[in-house]
Amino acid sequence: MFAFPPSVRIFLRLEPTDMRKSFDALAALVTQAMKHDPLSGHLFVFRNRRGDRLKILYWDRDGYALWQKRLEKGTFTLPAEGGVISHTQLMLLLEGFDHARSSRTKRFSLAYST
Repeated sequence: MFAFPPSVRIFLRLEPTDMRKSFDALAALVTQAMKHDPLSGHLFVFRNRRGDRLKILYWDRDGYALWQKRLEKGTFTLPAEGGVISHTQLMLLLEGFDHARSSRTKRFSLAYST
């Protein structure tokens, strides 16, 4: 679905967003409310109040790109903590996984090993 290099970060806004907003209004929201640069090439994810719509805004070399999805049934369940999510978490979110009901098993990581 999305093929971005690992250097691209995904920022999630937990507060509901008016889905009538388009490119410029969402870019202004990224700058003012999220305190990030919308031209950075990172992905910015927004959800509406009912939770059945998502929009993803990103800068694609020569202009903004806006991807959106509307569910016919159900809602998108966001992770409890906002901010930055991983590529895997974004794919799980788009596929309907409930982050509150799932947990990650322990894995080895150089960054966290003692």
